[in-house]
Amino acid sequence: MSQAATQVNIISPLTGIMVPIGDVPDPVFAKKMVGDGFSIDPLSNTLLAPIDGQIADLQAARHALTIRSADGLEILIHIGLETVALGGKGFTAHVAPGDAVKAGDELITFDIDQVARDAKSLLTQVVITNGELVESITPTHGLKHAGEDVAATVVLKKAVGQAEQDGGEGATVTSETVALPNPTGMHARPAATLVALAKKYSSNVKLVSGDMSANAKSIVAIMGLGLAHGQDVAISATGADARTAAADLIQAIKDGLGEEAEPVAVAPAPEPPAAPKPEPAKPAAPPRSGDPNTLLGISASPGLAAGTVVQLRTQEFTIAELGQNAADERRTLRDAVDRAMWSLGELRDGLEKEGNSEKAGIFGAHQEILQDPELLERADAEIDGGKSAAFAWRKAYTDLAEQLASLDNEVLAGRATDVRDVGTRVLGEITGQLVEKPDLNENTILVAKELTPSDTAQIDRAKVIGFATVNGGVSSHVAIIARSMDIPALVGIEERALDIADGTRVVLDSSKGELRLNLSDAELRAVRERQRKQAERKAREEAAKDDPAVTSDGHRVAVVANIGGVDDAKDAAGKGAEGVGLLRSEFVFLGRTTAPSEDEQADVYSQCAKALRPGQPLVIRTLDVGGDKPLPYLPIPAEENPFLGLRGVRVGLDQPETLRTQIRAILASAGAGAKLHVMFPMISTVTDWRRAKEIFDEEASAVAFSGEVSVGIMMEVPTVGIMAGQFAAEPGCDFFSVGTNDLTAYTLAMDRGNANLASQMDPCNPAVLSLIGRAADALHANGKWLGVCGGAASDLQAVPILVGLGVDELSCSIPAIPAVKAMVRSYALSACQELASKAVACSTPEEVRALVPVDEI
Repeated sequence: MSQAATQVNIISPLTGIMVPIGDVPDPVFAKKMVGDGFSIDPLSNTLLAPIDGQIADLQAARHALTIRSADGLEILIHIGLETVALGGKGFTAHVAPGDAVKAGDELITFDIDQVARDAKSLLTQVVITNGELVESITPTHGLKHAGEDVAATVVLKKAVGQAEQDGGEGATVTSETVALPNPTGMHARPAATLVALAKKYSSNVKLVSGDMSANAKSIVAIMGLGLAHGQDVAISATGADARTAAADLIQAIKDGLGEEAEPVAVAPAPEPPAAPKPEPAKPAAPPRSGDPNTLLGISASPGLAAGTVVQLRTQEFTIAELGQNAADERRTLRDAVDRAMWSLGELRDGLEKEGNSEKAGIFGAHQEILQDPELLERADAEIDGGKSAAFAWRKAYTDLAEQLASLDNEVLAGRATDVRDVGTRVLGEITGQLVEKPDLNENTILVAKELTPSDTAQIDRAKVIGFATVNGGVSSHVAIIARSMDIPALVGIEERALDIADGTRVVLDSSKGELRLNLSDAELRAVRERQRKQAERKAREEAAKDDPAVTSDGHRVAVVANIGGVDDAKDAAGKGAEGVGLLRSEFVFLGRTTAPSEDEQADVYSQCAKALRPGQPLVIRTLDVGGDKPLPYLPIPAEENPFLGLRGVRVGLDQPETLRTQIRAILASAGAGAKLHVMFPMISTVTDWRRAKEIFDEEASAVAFSGEVSVGIMMEVPTVGIMAGQFAAEPGCDFFSVGTNDLTAYTLAMDRGNANLASQMDPCNPAVLSLIGRAADALHANGKWLGVCGGAASDLQAVPILVGLGVDELSCSIPAIPAVKAMVRSYALSACQELASKAVACSTPEEVRALVPVDEI
């Protein structure tokens, strides 16, 4: 730091009235335990950077952050009082740790009404946490305008030595380990109390948790650990008064650091372990099929392929563990992340130009992962511990991926694969080591432990005719891409598939969920003959794709498409779709840091409607996100089981302005040509339905809407099927559309991400089919209709059974449309009804599927 005194002007981060820090109704701030500064009573809701600098810390609840200037000045900004308890609700961060910002840049947007209602106070504190650098701080008074007026002037000391000594005379003392008793973890208030106490001692003091540690005299370092309630912590002190410091500080932690301590449940001490016994060699898992030449998996994308195996191995990088200096390593990491963001943007834009919005949306989601502060925080902690950028990044993303995968949740397991995909991309940028691609011949069948979305999206369809993976689920991004490419694929295949030698001749029959080895010449000829017949049948189906789906005895079934954007709507029309049965509106909300405006949404919905013929249906599902698939600007508290928490319409009811904006946008697109339908996801009670319908009616009334829009329920929860009569009788409820993937999961209480259960996750389970039939009967009795928009609508074995149950509309994946229409035409309604009657009387899904043999498809 220069010898001359330096003056720093702190620009007001909010529009509001200045308040002396001593008047803040919180002793931690009022007594300047965090540091000196000022408070401001906000009149605006967007926090702006008060100085040029770098984001040193962003709290997980997004209520507080720290900026570090080039002079080393650390400024903590804490929005409201006791806002950590909101868990991020009402706060949207626009920056991440490590970001460089200029004075006036947007940092955090918050819902001023919600925070005022739910927190102790809106007063926002701006304090300097490393006051040893400061000669004086002079706040101004009165009304200040954000980004324009000077709120305070800081004069730095003329010369400052090392702020904290690295060590001291005396021994190192480590305290006992205790569980952190603070209910919301080590946030700003308890951290400030600990820092104030630690500064009373001359010793070098550290707060230790596992293999992490932080300078106990630095509030930024402590908050950077992100310690939660119940985590084990200890104090390590080195110096003349180390023993006293360690004892006093650990006692202060036990007492709650100024907060009411919440007891932490202590597990009973484990019994002493028995003497270890030598473990017998683990036997190889027996074949699931009982046939060593047949490996079983789960169909992610149906089809039949005969070719030779190429094993796709995980990329290994050569990495140095130790770094040079933290600043350079951090800069190396940020530069690599920036390059990866650019390459993902190029990939996403290229896919959008090709008309593949679903794939493009996946790589937009990858950009969101790269902007997640959790990843960079984990890597920065490793860099601060002396690790290289590459080592720190690899540990950060692999630890996060393993944490997600261990939750045994299909969606989160899919996100684990995405995290590894993104992580590998950045690691390649850091090291300069190119990801090796195997040499592929024609008729290649890829086998891998897992494929990433990047691997799958870039498959050369001229050479790769199918793939099988050990990991992954039928709803993963990889499976979605496979279906969009119409490439046969198995997931959850037996692990012994990884032992198949490259060049081995195999048949992948994903319709049967099989990979078969060592076929005789006669068997291969039979496969080739089956492929020839399938190709002929597919050509006939394509030729008749625009013909209606009418059974041989004159019963018509609507066959429509599931889409994820405007380009999909155009592609669906080219495949013979008679409209859209599911527009996943999430694509409008993904790949961005702020919510789409009403006008932006209306424009997209209108374009989708214009891509269809006048009068064709366009069913728009309202935003379907939750704790399992959150958005950066729509804070949803972390949940132990997000599948049973705030999800689907529950988010809209919890944060109604988001739902209201979307409804207004949908109504604004009603004149674009298609016949609009609105569908609420995750309805589970009649009360949910009534609240959602009330919001819809209020917005329609507010905009004086006079057109016609049907409103219905996405049937994903068994209660809707069980109480179908009550739901169907509700005024204004015009239809159900069954999401068979979730309905199956909730009915069977099974997670498709669990490899041991995935094969049982079959929508042809008689319990699921019974619920669908019950719903059809109730709706038809009330003059209303039933659709199916889940995976079962594209499942050719399920199609005639669904028609027989009374399903009026089948909403399919785009490639499946011609085959589904042909399947309907190949049956009489009476035959379908007979199949349905037999199906619901079956005991297992296998018995149901035996009613429509695969060989006939």
